[in-house]
Amino acid sequence: MALNKPYLDVPGTTIFDAEQSRKGYHLNQFCMSLMKANNRERFKADMRAYLDEWPMTEEQKQAVLARDLNRCIAAGGNIYFLAKIGATLGKSFQQMAGSMTGMTEEEYRDMMIGGGRSVEGNRVVGEDGSAQAHRQPQGSSTKVGL
Repeated sequence: MALNKPYLDVPGTTIFDAEQSRKGYHLNQFCMSLMKANNRERFKADMRAYLDEWPMTEEQKQAVLARDLNRCIAAGGNIYFLAKIGATLGKSFQQMAGSMTGMTEEEYRDMMIGGGRSVEGNRVVGEDGSAQAHRQPQGSSTKVGL
């Protein structure tokens, strides 16, 4: 469904809208299941078997198994639900955010204390009235690990 959604061109950001919500419904429901202690224990005991109980896509399951939160978000995950995966595995939100940017927890903390990420490269600009996205990479392919 390709609708005209000008709000989707926020550089470096996946917008969680109704379409993303539908796409990630089962992924997010899986995450919410981790609010119950017995489900957290079942997930930690055999992650693949627990994921297979959910009608998620294989891509969603692989993203969870890889602890790749950026992939989870692209697959419809909402960060507030995905945080439950990190909490289940004993990770802080700061550690999770660091993993999403290709930084260690300490590097991420220092960047945020220093004022956050630069806006340079994260704008939509156009000299002749035509918008042209200039994107700054939002992480690296190097895994820090969640």
